[in-house]
Amino acid sequence: MSHAQTIDIQSQQDMEFIDITEQVRDFVRACRCQEGMLLVFTPHTTAGVTINENADPDVRHDIGEFFKRRLSNQDYFRHSEGNSPAHILSSLVSASEALIIENGQLLLGTWQGIFFCEFDGPRRRRVHLKIIPG
Repeated sequence: MSHAQTIDIQSQQDMEFIDITEQVRDFVRACRCQEGMLLVFTPHTTAGVTINENADPDVRHDIGEFFKRRLSNQDYFRHSEGNSPAHILSSLVSASEALIIENGQLLLGTWQGIFFCEFDGPRRRRVHLKIIPG
């Protein structure tokens, strides 16, 4: 048997890293799965999901600044909507993460958190969670 849930997200900025770790942990606890895998997936071509440090908010700031400075709009981009950098960042970051569930808990490092990455906001977004018991 598998368990699934969708998280609705409203981003507030053009580029934003939203910590969804506690929402994901709550879902895992509610499912009472002791061992397995959790897939965290966003079905958007200008967004992503990543795992990184969630203790110091400066890390999120630094990642965002790095992306903005390295991948600003270029005159050779052809996409008519003007959001080619967001599409590229979505591909670089990835639309999903797979996590291990062990003893009913997410197996994350001490400083790790799960982030929804907005690259073309503000927008209403979704993140799908799916547990595959093991």
